[in-house]
Amino acid sequence: MIIRDFSGFIENVESNFIPVVSSRFSQEEYIEIDLSEDNHRLDVIDVSSSKAFEIYINRYLKENNASIAYGGYNEIRGIYRRSTHFNQENPETERNIHLGLDVWCDANTSVLAPLDGKIHSFKNNTGFGDYGPTIILEHTIHDIVFYTLYGHLSIASIANIRIGEKIKQGQEIAVLGDASVNGDYAPHLHFQVIKDLQGNIGDYPGVSNRNDIEFYLQNCPDPNLLLKI
Repeated sequence: MIIRDFSGFIENVESNFIPVVSSRFSQEEYIEIDLSEDNHRLDVIDVSSSKAFEIYINRYLKENNASIAYGGYNEIRGIYRRSTHFNQENPETERNIHLGLDVWCDANTSVLAPLDGKIHSFKNNTGFGDYGPTIILEHTIHDIVFYTLYGHLSIASIANIRIGEKIKQGQEIAVLGDASVNGDYAPHLHFQVIKDLQGNIGDYPGVSNRNDIEFYLQNCPDPNLLLKI
């Protein structure tokens, strides 16, 4: 089936909040966080250090009496300049626009499937600044096939799973990794909704450059349309 408004479709899949990390956290314990290059509080943080960034996130949560920070869709970030995985000399081709929703909480927090589906693929995307262990689920609703990606997981999360394995909504599919395995980031989940994987296996771009952003925003709508945090 051809669908012209994929964002509208995703928004209407569910009407209520869907947890994508441990269900012990209520919706009221989440708080949005700005990690864009316009947030000048980050100017005094060594964003090249995963530990410094983790301290910043934890301080932000404490200040706001929250348990989980979230956000980042279509956000222009400076943090990617630390890694050649993203950085290019040409501003038009530098990948610095975030395409997923980040959920910032402790390592070993459980990651939940927001919808029924099956394991499409998985991979350890090693390298400084990359996803680390990654799982992609495939979903079919009303004959529409689409995908969700989960990045920055633990090594154990991809050790005993198999392609095609059926997954139920709310099932624990992984746990979050720490900086030693997750691409050297403060612990968090990168969650992304994808219409067309374009042949990718266990990986898909999570950050775009200016030239390609129009396509990616169409192919990867705001994940919070689904989750409704």
